[in-house]
Amino acid sequence: MPHMNLMSYFRNSAGVLMFFCLILYVVWTSTGDYERSSVATVTINESTFVCKENFIDTRTFLVKSPITHGTDTNETGSDNFMSTTIYFITPTYPRREQFAEIVRLGQTLMNVPNLHWIVADDTDSCNPQLDEFLNRFGMPYTHISSPMPDFYRSQKPMPRGVANRRAAINWIRQNGKKPGVMYFGDDDNTFDLRLFNEIRSTKGVSMFPVGLIGLYSVSAPIVRHGKVIGFFDSWVSQRLWPVDMAGFAVSLEYLEKSPNSTMPYKAGFEEDGFLRSIGLRMHEIEPKAKNCTEILVWHTQTKKEKPALIHIDDRNVESADSSLGPLLKTLESLGVSHTNPSSGVKAQIAKNSKAKDLTNRTV
Repeated sequence: MPHMNLMSYFRNSAGVLMFFCLILYVVWTSTGDYERSSVATVTINESTFVCKENFIDTRTFLVKSPITHGTDTNETGSDNFMSTTIYFITPTYPRREQFAEIVRLGQTLMNVPNLHWIVADDTDSCNPQLDEFLNRFGMPYTHISSPMPDFYRSQKPMPRGVANRRAAINWIRQNGKKPGVMYFGDDDNTFDLRLFNEIRSTKGVSMFPVGLIGLYSVSAPIVRHGKVIGFFDSWVSQRLWPVDMAGFAVSLEYLEKSPNSTMPYKAGFEEDGFLRSIGLRMHEIEPKAKNCTEILVWHTQTKKEKPALIHIDDRNVESADSSLGPLLKTLESLGVSHTNPSSGVKAQIAKNSKAKDLTNRTV
């Protein structure tokens, strides 16, 4: 009899152990891949070196106030508004077009008051030529050498720019002065100067459309009655926040609430992982660019593409009930994309990591 009790005990113990193992497995698999990849990076050697810093603004503007009007702020021109520093983060890497694109972007940023440009280069050592170019613009800047860890260079697709942005975020945490706003601006993007007025007034997290993204030629929040209700993006892939890197800005006060937030080494999920890590909620999003009906930033790449053809119910295009109709009409007028009620890439609205078809229904 004691022998039977002992066997029963071991069976019960094994069962309990298997049960707890199952629970741990469910918890592990229920976390996003971006979280697991972030944990994995703890053992990855990230090397960062500040090459050069300049905090003195020597620019001489052609006009007294380079940006005198915005599209979405009542604070423009006030001392409080202009005291907010924009920390503009640009990841870059050595290639044929690198300096041409740095010059193009720098000529734009030269016109933006109270901006600190953080240029993080994917190199093992500091490039003195990059310092020379950055000095020419006369604006405050920080040049960082932040190479991608070797572990990730063999991945396909490669998570390019993540090490650079992570290094810049860490620099801002140590040096950023409040009030301030953090923004990720790649060197192959094109910016309307009005965008900087928009993001400077960010209280928490602001969002806005980005042109020339994906199969729709645009990635944009959808706004109704002044609130973001979903996202118009051709690639959702269970992302809670299907947005482009250039489509949002974060205030330093909001960033401070999540001291451990970071960006994951997972290509395509960098934005989603970062926004999840700062604990963003839908109701907190501040829509900019006339309630997300204008394009103030473009993902201009050095290649030629045909205008997108979007299969979408005409009622979405004609309706002014949300931001989507006016936005699509703007893109049509610019020759960026066209809509069709019966053919093209199927339109969808994304919300809570799920996509709903808009080919025969309204937003």
